[in-house]
Amino acid sequence: MTTTLENSYAYCQQLAKQTAGNFYYSFLALRKEQFQAMCVLYAYMRLVDDLGDSPELSLEERGAALTHWRQELQRALDPQPQDQSEEFHPCLPAVVDMIQRYEIPVHYFFDVITGVESDLQPVTFQTFDDLADYCYHVAGVVGLCCIHIWGFHDDRAVEASIDCGLAFQLTNILRDLAEDADLGRVYLPQEDLHRFAYSQSDIQARVYDQRFRELMQFEVDRARLYYQNSERLFEYISPEGRRILKAMHQIYGGILNEIERLDYQVYTTRAGLPRWRKLLIAGEALIASRWFSGRAAR
Repeated sequence: MTTTLENSYAYCQQLAKQTAGNFYYSFLALRKEQFQAMCVLYAYMRLVDDLGDSPELSLEERGAALTHWRQELQRALDPQPQDQSEEFHPCLPAVVDMIQRYEIPVHYFFDVITGVESDLQPVTFQTFDDLADYCYHVAGVVGLCCIHIWGFHDDRAVEASIDCGLAFQLTNILRDLAEDADLGRVYLPQEDLHRFAYSQSDIQARVYDQRFRELMQFEVDRARLYYQNSERLFEYISPEGRRILKAMHQIYGGILNEIERLDYQVYTTRAGLPRWRKLLIAGEALIASRWFSGRAAR
């Protein structure tokens, strides 16, 4: 049977509820249509990411799966498909509807596939510009999709959104340094490693010393700069978007603060916020939404 649009939205919402954790509850601070769109966006990004990281598949199989996904998305976007009876992945009808409804540039959804494909080979970056380009593909495009769903009134939101995605992705990279190294992925630029006389082999050997602490402080300071740059995004987006953005800033910014509080012991401890704090952040966004809606109705 062909997946109906209603069933496609329901599939995406269920996937988001099962896997998005506290972000799912922060989505509830949005209007119903925006909430549904955020679930679809999350589901799409999650499915692409899972295809690239599936431990059940070989690297070749993951590459083939991503190629197939790219082709399937292109077919779903075709206004006049050659085979009207063709069945697509259950999330794709909702993805296409969301793209059209919010006028989201289609290339964002292909860009993220390109970003995930780049992780199929051992990852190294020579310069920060190289890393920033990768972060755009796996995080910046997510932010760009978000601001289309939330609504924005200034073109400067585009650059600020990319900076926001970069800040969040840098936080993930610093938190997951050891885990990524085990997968053959060293995201920290080689130019930064050379600056502090620290090497890729040092990362793989979990060498924790003054060189490492200075390197990590440098990277944390850089991430904080992008957090600061991205704060201007609050000026350019809708009130609903501001509430979600605030929650995301608090969660990711809190992880960055925790990395620093742990004195950069990311080799032995996974930095993160306790569940109660993330639930509190999501709850604050939801309460603010209900209060705002009540005030607006008066």
